[in-house]
Amino acid sequence: MNWYLSHQADRRAVLLANRHYSRKNVDSKQFMPPGRQLVLINAEGSAVWGTSWPREDCVDRSWFRDAWMCVIFRNESGILSSQLIAEAVACTRWKYPTPVAGMVTMIDAGKTRRKRDPGRCYRKAGFIHVGFTKAGLYILQLKPEDMPEAATPNGSTLALWEVSP
Repeated sequence: MNWYLSHQADRRAVLLANRHYSRKNVDSKQFMPPGRQLVLINAEGSAVWGTSWPREDCVDRSWFRDAWMCVIFRNESGILSSQLIAEAVACTRWKYPTPVAGMVTMIDAGKTRRKRDPGRCYRKAGFIHVGFTKAGLYILQLKPEDMPEAATPNGSTLALWEVSP
């Protein structure tokens, strides 16, 4: 496992997020949307992941209303991106019950390095291309049955998140 729990205002994570093409306001001290979220960072601070799980009634889209969303992934480490993605999904399963639609992410093919297929590292981690947004972004989905088993991020315990009966 390469991931550690972090938060949306972690300075190392913010610096990585600032270099991601989706970042709209580089001056902001936070980089995640409101709502349920999971932020992960590796030990060296060279990779960041952000899962957002908005409430269904707060989602302004007709597709995948109940899905986790990978809102940011930036990897400047030497670790394979597909491995980090699979581990991040496993960590998300550790924290939250898996939604019916699984996880989705959106890729702007015009702002990523040219590859045979946009989102190649996500595809290697099991995501499939399921359509496009109105703005032309690729929508990739990982269905629950294709997800890795839940895994605990380094230095974390499930008891921190569970409520005793």
